[in-house]
This record gives sequence, structure tokens and C-alpha cells, in this order.
Amino acid sequence: MFTGIVTDVGAVTRLKQEGDLRARISCAYDPNGIDIGASIACNGCCLTVIERGEDMTPWFDVQISAESVSKTNIGDWAEGTRINLERALKLGDELGGHIVSGHVDGVAVVVSMTEDGDSTRVLFEAPDDLAKFIAPKGSVALNGTSLTVNEVDGNRFGVNFIPHTKLATNWGDTKLGDRINLEIDTLARYVARLQEWGN
Repeated sequence: MFTGIVTDVGAVTRLKQEGDLRARISCAYDPNGIDIGASIACNGCCLTVIERGEDMTPWFDVQISAESVSKTNIGDWAEGTRINLERALKLGDELGGHIVSGHVDGVAVVVSMTEDGDSTRVLFEAPDDLAKFIAPKGSVALNGTSLTVNEVDGNRFGVNFIPHTKLATNWGDTKLGDRINLEIDTLARYVARLQEWGN
């Protein structure tokens, strides 16, 4: 379980296709504080740590199934790709964002970016089957970042990125056409399911 509050921006330093894809991610976390088997959200994907260590910088390795690669933007990763990271929520931690499971529902695409004062307004296109779960002033997790939806028009929705968010995450790297991991709000999912059941 996560909150969508990014606590570090790591970078992919190694990718190796074994039976599954294995990725090494550099980070600022103390490797001695990362348990083997721990969950870390990597661009919003809950991934399991299988090895960790420290060379010039701390790092951890994750193993990624073909299913995860097919449902997310992990297939776009390359050495040097910067990744939003969040450690799993601990009992008593501040819940600053919203409840995020780390189970990516699909991939949205950046279709426009407009500067608005010091902020950047970004318009995304969501898969049609997920668009119904996105509501104005509701929450979404995009590349693991808890964000508030400004407006919705069909399968397109807008989000405003303040300067702090662009500096504290990898959103400052975003460009048109980027594929973004999308996790819809858990509450929206259950409300939609209840409506389906009642019909």
C-alpha cells in the first residue's frame, strides 16, 4: 500500500531479460533499510526487491513479469530512465496523497502541455475502459504520483503540475507522447462496481 507521495527519484542502471525482466535501480535509500522481498513503487508499479547493495550509489534489483511489462510503461524503460519511487506505507505514516495499491490499471498518453504561470497543465488521454473512473477533482495516480484531476472531457483529463512536483519527481522530464502509468482511484472502482451490480 502506498500514498502516491514520491520519496525519491531513482534511475534505471541495468536491464537484463532473464526468464523475466530484471532491472537495477539506483536510489538514495539506505540499502540496509530495504528488506529483500520489500515492495517499492517504481513509477507507480509495486515491485518486489530481490537484491540490494551499494556501489557508487545505493541500488536495488526488481524482477518484472511479462504481464507487468505489457500493462505498464516499463517496456519504455532504458538505462538512464528516471523513475518515481515510494517505499511501502508503514502503520502511523502520514497519508498525504490517497490510497494507492501500486497495481497499474493501464497507460495514459500525454497529448498536450501548456505553461500556466509557474505551473504546467498537462492533458492526458486515458484508455476508454478506464475513462469512466476519472472525475473532476477526483484523485488519480500517474507514474506513482497522487494527483488531482482538474477537468474531464470524454477520455481526456487534465492535471496541473506545480513547480515543487516537477522538481521532486520525474515530471520535469515529461514530453508529448509519453506513456504514463495510470492507477484509478480505488473508491471510484468500487462505486462503479456497485452501480453495475445494482443494474
